Amino acid sequence: MLNALEITTATADHPTTALLLGSGELGKEVAIELMRLGIRVVACDRYPNAPAMQVASAHAVLDMKDRQALSDLIHQVKPDVVIPEIEAIATDVLLELEQKEGLRVVPSAKAASITMNREAIRTLAAQTLNLPTSPYFFASSAEEVHTNIDKVGFPCIMKPVMSSSGKGQSTLHSEADIDAAWAKACSEGRGHESRVIVEGFVKFDREITLLTVQAADGIHFCPPIGHHQVNGDYHESWQPEPLDEETLLECKRIASTVVKALGGYGIFGVELFIAGKSVIFSELSPRPHDTGMVTLISQDLSEFALHVRALLGYPIGNIVFHGPSASAAILAKGSGNKITYRGLQDALAVGPDCALRIFGKPDIDGERRLGVALARADSVENAVAQVKAMRKQVEIVIEREPETQAPA
Repeated sequence: MLNALEITTATADHPTTALLLGSGELGKEVAIELMRLGIRVVACDRYPNAPAMQVASAHAVLDMKDRQALSDLIHQVKPDVVIPEIEAIATDVLLELEQKEGLRVVPSAKAASITMNREAIRTLAAQTLNLPTSPYFFASSAEEVHTNIDKVGFPCIMKPVMSSSGKGQSTLHSEADIDAAWAKACSEGRGHESRVIVEGFVKFDREITLLTVQAADGIHFCPPIGHHQVNGDYHESWQPEPLDEETLLECKRIASTVVKALGGYGIFGVELFIAGKSVIFSELSPRPHDTGMVTLISQDLSEFALHVRALLGYPIGNIVFHGPSASAAILAKGSGNKITYRGLQDALAVGPDCALRIFGKPDIDGERRLGVALARADSVENAVAQVKAMRKQVEIVIEREPETQAPA
């Protein structure tokens, strides 16, 4: 069901309109950067009062996997540009409207469709572009996994072909783990699709994100970002992750190869494994990356500002790096619709160059990322220590307020 929208088609007298598909914490920062450049933002998500909706010009609440609902929204808004910010989107609608009606999708409907499907992006990287990847196979049943498991061996990782942030992911240590992992992947993957990728473990030293910007003035790279993940979800990230010149050049070669193949303007979060002198492609997202929130304090142009400049067709110019920096996700677990934050003053007193972002999510049911701590210091180690200390100072109180009933 759509919220009532006051939509004005962009004309010479009215600002350009961007439709933001996904209104979480990353989408909120994208919305702010768009509005700084005079763009009217319509924020869309599956629940009301999402973070980006709190700053946008207008909003809509709907299931973006619903083909008809998404098509109706696009025709109602008549956006100059559509910006996908999450995976749970009916990308076939974007492809159809791009081809038939000239809809502009960032970086393109093709890129959105390919990168939201692990099978498509892995096939592109490994088979079309011949980039190094982990050993893998795809399966459409638990029986198929049992049959092919020798291709990768144990331990290995099973993931839904359509998911993000570790949802539906399991580590398999023996055949006894396959059936439970299959059930989890099918229940937690996007659209509950019965299709998985099974990846062999890569003996890597580090995993990095190389933020790669494709813009009107060429391809640009941010300093590499190191990160710590738990069950596929980011907990801390830092910048720069030190790499020797030869390894960094190989990272840039791999990232630019896949980004050029996808095409379009915007920022791409390219995830890579570093194993000695070898670089192995892992995954890619055609939008700002959660590990890249560190750029809110580490650079003059954050990943969000870079994404917006690029997608609007503006040049990037120089990216100024301010120095060793880190971010830490502020997580909470519970259930409620009233969230109170305490200890922010003490958190900001941890160091001279610290910052906080509280996302403004309206409720919680389970575990959820509610904010991020940011710090800049004289070394990466000290920056990481500071954001961890900041996170400890933040106390989150979760309560549930009774629902108010409308008068009879």
